[in-house]
Amino acid sequence: MSDASPGGMNRRSFLSAVGLGAAAVGGAPLLSACGGLKGTGASSSDVLKIGYVSPQTGALAGFATADNFVVKQITEALRGGFTAGGKKRTVEIIVKDTQSNPNRATEVTRQLINSDKVDLIVGSSTPDTTNPVADQCEANGIPNVTTIAPWEAWFHGRNGKDGEGFKYTTLFFFGMQEFADCFFPMWQRIGVDNKSVAALWPNDTDANAFRKGLGPMITKAGYELVDGGAYQGGATDFSSQIAKYKSSDAELFTCTPIPPDFQTFWKQARQQGFKPKLATVAKVMLFPSEAEALGPLASNIATDFWWSPAHPYKSVLDGKSAKQLADDFAASSGKQWTQALGSVYSLFEIAVQAFKNAADPKDRDDVADKLRTMKLSCMSGDLDFTAGPQPGIAIQHPVGGQWREGTKFPWDVTIVDNTANKAVPIGGDLLPTSA
Repeated sequence: MSDASPGGMNRRSFLSAVGLGAAAVGGAPLLSACGGLKGTGASSSDVLKIGYVSPQTGALAGFATADNFVVKQITEALRGGFTAGGKKRTVEIIVKDTQSNPNRATEVTRQLINSDKVDLIVGSSTPDTTNPVADQCEANGIPNVTTIAPWEAWFHGRNGKDGEGFKYTTLFFFGMQEFADCFFPMWQRIGVDNKSVAALWPNDTDANAFRKGLGPMITKAGYELVDGGAYQGGATDFSSQIAKYKSSDAELFTCTPIPPDFQTFWKQARQQGFKPKLATVAKVMLFPSEAEALGPLASNIATDFWWSPAHPYKSVLDGKSAKQLADDFAASSGKQWTQALGSVYSLFEIAVQAFKNAADPKDRDDVADKLRTMKLSCMSGDLDFTAGPQPGIAIQHPVGGQWREGTKFPWDVTIVDNTANKAVPIGGDLLPTSA
């Protein structure tokens, strides 16, 4: 690409002037954006750098569909700058791609800390990203908030100390109790003769948190857990698990695999005659692209929805509602909203609020303290990082939704159970997955 740009400006100056730049590192997309134009005489201390780490490519890329859109939205919302520490500040956002690889997540986080000299790092999605990012931030004293990872997998997976937590790293999402609060009411309502629950849980940080946490809850609730075994991710043959589920006559199914594995499993299950009455899945079927990949087999698969256009939440930056954000994304991209849209947006809301709350936004200890003690009503609802279950963790309460054929897009979500969050309206009846 030529370095020449309009008005005789070089490419870097031009992109900086319009507040949006793009480059490529190691073949992966890297988008850098400046929120607010730097005025004459502005110094580096006036610019607050936020690093953002996510799986933009690879098996988990569905989580990052809305990333560039969100960065542009945040950039526009902060274009006029804001006051923090008694001075006018602007924000620069530097985005890194993990390529869905935990080792890559560690590497790019180190780049943000050592080369880009960021002031704060945010990250999403799944423990494959959140844990290595948070570990590097904790080790280097960098304020950090991440999302879309069960808190147990994030906290215990990083050897967090009960009642103490971490100094620099925080999380907002939910955990096993909230999954139970979301799934169990649907199990009860659907009505089954056999109370066996087939579980497809691989051998990874995410699934092992479900095995250790949700497994006992399932048994305590009066169900019989049928664990298919801790297989390795990337499996291509699920015949042994399917045979085990069929022999138990399980009518309920739950899982926490990576999306490609679930798609393989679900197709094989149908071919081999395993048709549970209700499937309530985690980590998969969160996004429209996954429903499209399964086609008709996606019908009435249920999952947890922590954010949707139906949620009554709004931005703390500009007052935009969840529905407006979803509509803007569709108008801009031609694509359907995804849950990660609201979560990623809130990462930046929280980061900016921490800067504003700190006496000195360049003081990492001060900013980290403001993250750990934050209470904020934002695009992801009411978040309280002081409430626990551990210090520095804010809990969301997901509702149950099912995938059904859409009108504007091939598949859409119908909220069918709001037991865990009555603020979210019901959109339709709970239906059997096997219907």
